[in-house]
Amino acid sequence: MRKIGIIGMGHVGSTLAHIIIDRGMVDEIVLLDVDQKHLTAESLDFRDAQSFLTHHTKILAGSYRDLSDADIVVSTFGNVNLTAKTGDRFAELKFNLEQIQAMADQLKAAKFNGVFLTITNPVDVITSVYQKTLGLSKTQVFGTGTYLDTSRLKREIGERFDVDPRAVSGFVVGEHGDSQFPAWSSIKVLEQPILKIAEERDIDVTDLEQATKRAAFDVIDGKGYTNIAIASAAAVLIDMILTDSHGEAIVSRYNDKLGCYISLPAIIGREGIVREIHLPLNRAETAKLKTSARSINEKTKLFE
Repeated sequence: MRKIGIIGMGHVGSTLAHIIIDRGMVDEIVLLDVDQKHLTAESLDFRDAQSFLTHHTKILAGSYRDLSDADIVVSTFGNVNLTAKTGDRFAELKFNLEQIQAMADQLKAAKFNGVFLTITNPVDVITSVYQKTLGLSKTQVFGTGTYLDTSRLKREIGERFDVDPRAVSGFVVGEHGDSQFPAWSSIKVLEQPILKIAEERDIDVTDLEQATKRAAFDVIDGKGYTNIAIASAAAVLIDMILTDSHGEAIVSRYNDKLGCYISLPAIIGREGIVREIHLPLNRAETAKLKTSARSINEKTKLFE
């Protein structure tokens, strides 16, 4: 039986639950939220839709005890208003850290031993905190990281080069935050190096890095939060885990050399991070990655 739990029924959590239920990705889904009235309402709303769906899913407004045999648990809660006010995802760190300890303790008490996926911001630090608190292996715990940022960059490139974003390959690496950057040396459009094509067509791509960083805040400025794209990203990662696909994705995973959770490509499967993928970086990109890791570590120390 495929079973998943989602912690937090805010904009992201409810959208992710909708995707999972609508696609029939699991047999049972456990929804959790600190606001019991809201949680009950969300669960009822989903159950009211069941007669319209092609798949049956058992939907439970549950507790941490119900997650003991879950394949995956996803942390989606947060306070996007803090990020919106400051333009910095680290603004949520103090608030989110205050919530995590009790949640993780209850999940640990339930003897959960599946894969833990973090969306909660700042995702690199929060993922590390969850891993340490839950006592799970570093391969079992990872975050969405720059998976969505990479999709945003592909959308920007697709619009600039007039191609489908799926025709773009490559990654945004590093922190899910200000120090992230596109690894331009390995990004391709229609299997051709992007910098080579850009030069041949006289297309400027220098502004796309900032546009990618700004995209989330453009969405937040317009509607107050982001939900659709990040929930879609998480759903793909969840499918990789459940199907043991051994697909490649850029996620926030622990890197021994850099000493932190940071976004680099990996192979994803039933156990979480199945294998790390080495991404060739040029000298300048290697320096940027080290700077990004240093930024994550320094910001983390402020709250230890």
